[in-house]
Amino acid sequence: MLSSYFAAINPVALELGPLKIHWYGIIMGSAVLLGLLLAVREGKRRGVKEDDLIDLVFWVIPAAIIGARLYYVLFEWSYYKDHPSEIIAIWNGGLAIHGGLIGAIVVGYWYVKRKNVAFLKVADIIAPSIILGQAIGRWGNFLNQEAHGGEVGRAFLEHLHLPRFIIDQMQINGTYYHPTFLYESLWNLAGFVLLLFMRRWNPKRGEIFFTYFAWYSLGRFFIEGLRTDSLTFTGPGWLESILNALWSPMKVVFKAGAMDSGNIRVAQLISLLLMLGAIFMIIWRRAKGIAKESYQDRDPEPKLEPEQSIEG
Repeated sequence: MLSSYFAAINPVALELGPLKIHWYGIIMGSAVLLGLLLAVREGKRRGVKEDDLIDLVFWVIPAAIIGARLYYVLFEWSYYKDHPSEIIAIWNGGLAIHGGLIGAIVVGYWYVKRKNVAFLKVADIIAPSIILGQAIGRWGNFLNQEAHGGEVGRAFLEHLHLPRFIIDQMQINGTYYHPTFLYESLWNLAGFVLLLFMRRWNPKRGEIFFTYFAWYSLGRFFIEGLRTDSLTFTGPGWLESILNALWSPMKVVFKAGAMDSGNIRVAQLISLLLMLGAIFMIIWRRAKGIAKESYQDRDPEPKLEPEQSIEG
């Protein structure tokens, strides 16, 4: 009966001889382009040059991809040390968002400092683009049939009133799985709307950026517990107990996804630390009076030095 339902979407969108163009790449490219257009539009309103934002993207995107892949490979080194040729096969998935954020922030900070632009000003402008890109990018995982949760029945998915193409794609080798890609995509889309509203509220500079981390990390912490492909490591029992206790409200409705090894999900731990760190930064910067400029404030134009006469 399953075969009468199931019609998996081919992850390859187009083949040109030996060249295969994957839907994953098309979706990620579309997410980057849309995010750039939104950032450029907002940058013009906030006094940031269009060329600077475009150049920033050309620096940040490669850094994010490299960081995301290296992060993933590092935690899956037991596999990749025996399959080194697959390290560059990013079209098959295997990009860790936290690694991508590390690469993007490091290179982005270096770039904006070269341009003498306030880092948090630019970070606030692009934060909505980042979370929107993540919302779109999760559909690449959907087409690759990855980043899903544990086993569920078809009836469970139908009860969620999901479109048939999503239900069918969640059937892998005869088993249906939690569409965690969808949960996270919707959560990120809600975060995108929140960050857009924050622009109207005119918070202190940096607070849109920090709110992005807090919002995304909160959702990722709980959704990650449903997944079966989490990067893991073996940590102390007390840390495992804390993470399990924080995730326990989810057990009222959901069953935690199985872990192949280890007892700590890397993304859960990092998400918890990022969320707490982002909240701390907002409170601490306000308490110490560090957060002076508001989001809508324009930086003063640089003063030009008067030309000096040359005495003969």
